[in-house]
Amino acid sequence: MKKVLKSILGLFLIALSVSIFTGCTKEETVEVGICLPSGEQNRWLQDKAQFEEMLDGVGFSSEVLFSQASSITEKENVKKLVDKGIKVLIICPEDSEAAADSIQYAKDNGVKVITYDRLITDSDGVDYFVTFNSTEVGALQAQYLIDNKPEGKGIPLYLYTGLPADNNAGIFFRGSWEVLQPYLADGTFVLANCPEAQNNIYNKELSQEVVDKIVMQEATDWSYEVANNRAKAEFANATKDQKGDILILAANDDTARGIADVVLQDPDVTSYKITGQDAGLASVVYIVNGKQGMSVFKNTNTLAKNACKVAMSILNGEEVETNAESNNGKLYVPTLETPVECITIDNYVEKLIDSGYYTLAQINQYK
Repeated sequence: MKKVLKSILGLFLIALSVSIFTGCTKEETVEVGICLPSGEQNRWLQDKAQFEEMLDGVGFSSEVLFSQASSITEKENVKKLVDKGIKVLIICPEDSEAAADSIQYAKDNGVKVITYDRLITDSDGVDYFVTFNSTEVGALQAQYLIDNKPEGKGIPLYLYTGLPADNNAGIFFRGSWEVLQPYLADGTFVLANCPEAQNNIYNKELSQEVVDKIVMQEATDWSYEVANNRAKAEFANATKDQKGDILILAANDDTARGIADVVLQDPDVTSYKITGQDAGLASVVYIVNGKQGMSVFKNTNTLAKNACKVAMSILNGEEVETNAESNNGKLYVPTLETPVECITIDNYVEKLIDSGYYTLAQINQYK
């Protein structure tokens, strides 16, 4: 009897071991790997939730890892995901150029790479790009300033860009420049900062080298603190004729709030109009309170859905839908662009609250 019990127990332990081993193997197999910049910013946490809900909801396993502002961590994360057997990598690069090295391991292992929101440059390892219409973002910002400019000529215009390592920063600026340049050339606007841009006011078409120099000269790194400090220095040194009724091209919402908080304290600024991007809650409140003129609404829910749509088409062996191409320096990457919209005091309720993107309670919480 004891021998029989021992045999049964032995078989049970073997079966249990096989079950545990098989279960672990299954758990560690991931079909879609996702690398995002930061787990400490609401934007990327929101994207993470969207990816997990959408992919898991249709039966595809996924895992999200954060690069935490480090290209080295990003490269390590890509390797971890590839080693788990992913078929598709969705990656928003920390540094558009450095990420070419990060995705090489994925390419070498036959993984399809979707660069997300920011284009990975100088790499032939990119298969698809899912993004917003970045040129249109800049154009909407510039057009808002034109539509809301004071009367007359010689209106001071301040330019503030984004993060030099982010390929989008230059695209946003180029989109703005094409709209603003005629108003600079005819003297309607006069640049109050950015000497590199001043040197090119008669050039509607800018070389990439010039765009890079302008982005570097007025970089804010998408940061409230960096923008705030830069604005403090520039407005402290600005002359009275560079103040009065002014216009400010600010690259994103954090940048806009950082600059607005400086301008609001300057007694020589009579009025100002300032742009933004992302339609973040804090900046929507600034718009409601008259501290920020506009923001470009980039519906991140739609962007994440489009990335998942591309990933699912790849996994299902279906044709991938794209509507544009993007030159990353090595190849023209098939691109799926997501539309953007201008948000102002006049339409924020319709676009952001009535649509369900935010609730009125969320906005009131920030007031």
